Amino acid sequence: MDLTAAAYSVSTLTALWGAEAEAALHRNQRVPALRQLARQPATPAATLARLFVLGSDVTRSDFEGAVPSLGIAGAEELELVSAAGDSIRPLRDLRPYSFVDADGACSWWIVSDLGELARHGALDEDHVLGVGGASLSLAGLMVQTPVDSVLDLGTGCGIQALHAARHARRVVATDISQRALAMAQLNADLNAVTNIEFRLGSLFEPVAGERFDQIVSNPPFVITPRQPGVPAYEYRDGGLVGDEIVRSVIVGSVDHLTPGGTVQMLANWEYHVGTSGRDRVAAWLQEDAAGALDSWVIEREVQSPDEYAETWIRDGGTREGTERFDELYAAWLEDFEQRGVRSVGFGYVYLRRRRDSASTSWNRHERLLTAQGSNETGLGMHIAACVAAHDAQSNLSDEAFAATTLVVTGDVTFEQHYWPGSDDPTAIILRQGGGFGRSIPIDTALAALIGACDGDLAIAAIVGALSQLLDVDESALRRQLLPRVRDLVDDGILTLPAH
Repeated sequence: MDLTAAAYSVSTLTALWGAEAEAALHRNQRVPALRQLARQPATPAATLARLFVLGSDVTRSDFEGAVPSLGIAGAEELELVSAAGDSIRPLRDLRPYSFVDADGACSWWIVSDLGELARHGALDEDHVLGVGGASLSLAGLMVQTPVDSVLDLGTGCGIQALHAARHARRVVATDISQRALAMAQLNADLNAVTNIEFRLGSLFEPVAGERFDQIVSNPPFVITPRQPGVPAYEYRDGGLVGDEIVRSVIVGSVDHLTPGGTVQMLANWEYHVGTSGRDRVAAWLQEDAAGALDSWVIEREVQSPDEYAETWIRDGGTREGTERFDELYAAWLEDFEQRGVRSVGFGYVYLRRRRDSASTSWNRHERLLTAQGSNETGLGMHIAACVAAHDAQSNLSDEAFAATTLVVTGDVTFEQHYWPGSDDPTAIILRQGGGFGRSIPIDTALAALIGACDGDLAIAAIVGALSQLLDVDESALRRQLLPRVRDLVDDGILTLPAH
């Protein structure tokens, strides 16, 4: 393949223009990279990077040298470029993408529409987005346990379907955009991935009556005013009012999951006057009449109406300081005011359909506004481990749980703070290096218990020793500590030792 022969990879491009230019590209500034390429020979990789990543024209001879098998005619047929005289102009973004997941390192090439870096003005409403921050977040959240079937709801350029295809026998990917599906199919073909079926339609309509072991979705959740003149970008706007698209995915998923099937998705939720975002999501989950869904909802950010409007108007390519920007800004704020929205939360949703009515229910809602920990292969495997740990300990009585032995996960550290001259810490912070990078204030008793969890002593024995050391009632200390220890098991901070 031409792209392989050209060594068109992330590492090659970074080496071509250097770390500083790479950082500038992440700020949507291409000039440093263009200047670096201008000082170097027009190698195939440099030609492809100049054309498809930086959005600059190249000569016919350079392009033909970069893709001798495909040629100009083949590239035009795929709508990748347009040729005029001696100039080849890019019509699409085509760039290398590399990652590490539970199955190891992998690299692909991803086609999407030209982004803000390579074009001027607002995006077209049928714009097909490439791999962005949200895409990377969801790919990292995806639980990679081998399954038979995965549904990618709102596939866009197909990046989540490609990731799911690495651990699923078959993947069904849906979208309301025919252009997006065509581009997603091209990406599957380009990377020789054959176990994905693409279907056109909204939400669960294309899979009516079907069930899946896993559903992943980066739905078009952006809250957009329903006013004339406000663009409805297909890649981020599902056409419904407010956060209704998120409610629809959450509520509808229960009928499309196999027993034990899971959902990993990104979502927005509104805070209305008198109602929190947490209460709003909880109300959606209560629409599950059968009560079959377990849930873990994690809020990572909360924005005011002003911040939210600014973020998404800029995302559409409209520049600040223009009359058009001000018009859209006013429309957003008017919509939020009329509907009583005081802020918007963003986060992750994990759902699971319980296998039977006897299974213990689990509903967990939390806010984690700090940066996540170091997770080379993503958060998905950490989430799976936390859920498995919860399942292992949730059905144990306090007596049975107290009889278990635990070990501290290797990424956990303590941080202690002292007043000058004091021998006793004024604060003890437990820090998680991986997972969600949690910082948890703890007291002396819990810190001592955690420090003794080396897989040898049972929890009950540690509590007994601590009660004597602290001169407190053992039963009262156990009642105080056991719920907190269970929480630490759920968080992946304490784990059952491997046998």
